Amino acid sequence: MADEITQSDAENPSQVPTDSTSDNEFERESVPKNKLLGLKSFIGMYAGEHTAGTEFAIGPLFVAHGANAFDVVFGLLLGNLFAVLSWRFMCAPIAARVRQTMYFQLERICGFKLVSAYNLANGLMFCFLAGAMVSVSATAIGIPFNMTMPGLNDWLPNSVGWILAVIAVGALISIVAAKGYSAVSRFANIAAPWMVLVFLACGIAALPSLGVHSLTDFWQVAKSEIWPGVVQEGKSKFTFWHVFCFAWFCNLAMHIGMADLSIFRFAKKPSYGFASATGMYIGHFMAWMAAALLYSLQLQKNPTNTTVAPGPMAVNIAGLAGAVCVVVAGWTTANPTIYRAGLAFQILFKKMSRFKVTLIAGMVATVGAIFPALVMKLLDFVALYGLVLMPMGTVIFIDFWVLPKIGLKSFFAEWTKRDLNWAAAAAWIVTLGICLLLNLNAGIEIFFLAIPGWFIAALIYIALSKFTQSNYKI
Repeated sequence: MADEITQSDAENPSQVPTDSTSDNEFERESVPKNKLLGLKSFIGMYAGEHTAGTEFAIGPLFVAHGANAFDVVFGLLLGNLFAVLSWRFMCAPIAARVRQTMYFQLERICGFKLVSAYNLANGLMFCFLAGAMVSVSATAIGIPFNMTMPGLNDWLPNSVGWILAVIAVGALISIVAAKGYSAVSRFANIAAPWMVLVFLACGIAALPSLGVHSLTDFWQVAKSEIWPGVVQEGKSKFTFWHVFCFAWFCNLAMHIGMADLSIFRFAKKPSYGFASATGMYIGHFMAWMAAALLYSLQLQKNPTNTTVAPGPMAVNIAGLAGAVCVVVAGWTTANPTIYRAGLAFQILFKKMSRFKVTLIAGMVATVGAIFPALVMKLLDFVALYGLVLMPMGTVIFIDFWVLPKIGLKSFFAEWTKRDLNWAAAAAWIVTLGICLLLNLNAGIEIFFLAIPGWFIAALIYIALSKFTQSNYKI
């Protein structure tokens, strides 16, 4: 029987395994105190990551799905608030105590076999998400070459130029991400202030052309021209609750799903979780609304041009600065996403350096970016990847906070030297199975499955942990 490892042990770096080959990213140990980062690093990273090229795609999709002005404005205000609170009170407290990556914590809880399968799914989904961001940047890179942009319903690449633009952007992003979190944070802090101004300038510049000449004009124009509530062909109708749940859960994998344990393990205090507000309200509120203005202006000029191509939309209103903004915004979001993917794959390739593993993740993201559907179906993909990864975040939350309070053991796989914790495996697989049934048989849309899914996973993990641990002396 392995020695007991208590919650307080996990909080003490001297009591957890160390790895001298960690390449200073502490993939398999707690981050030491002398490597902790201040609030500024997280403010810049979240502002840069979430004020991103993909915002140029997400904002227009609300218009395409027929959300009205009230749905968008107030749905985003409330949904983003819930997202910030999820980072602050669910993710950051565990990160600041244990100071280990999500992937290493899951290995200690679930065992190597289960976490290997999970990390493969996790890493691939992060790669595809990063690929969407690479695609966004590529729409701006191709403008000087008069590249034909992918259409709203395109699944396959439509030109050699598109493929070359994607490869060029993907290579640059992968190299920055491979250099580690400090490089990612520095890049974001440099780019974020300028990007925010360009997003804001684009939105303001579009207002007069849409008929807004004063603050009193805005709400009427918003209801009639920007978000008129008209559903485009082939799209489903969005309500307030769609917008609210999407804003809350579009980063479900990061906060409730606990992926950002890998980010906040560098934070000096749990309160740094509030730094996510810069991303939510500058990026997921202001930038989405600015992007919707650009798309509405595009539709006003040509109602048949429903293509969501961030590069041309930004260039039409901001010229060269708009194009550069789209390119850099894609970089700042893809960088930490590929970094996360590299950490996920690291556990599968322990003998390979993190730098090489991250480059491989960047290559996978680049291949995915060649297919335009990653952007054109972004709302559905983001909802799906968050839901798939969420149950294991629930396992971490319950393992840390609940199990010790009911007399059960945290980090069960490590404690028993098991390579598979069946309680965690069932919590993940059964939850996803139930969510699939709710979607197919009960007609519950994917945007609304996260809340019931969390409680299902929690109950399954608690019940099966109690059964599994009944034969062990705690």
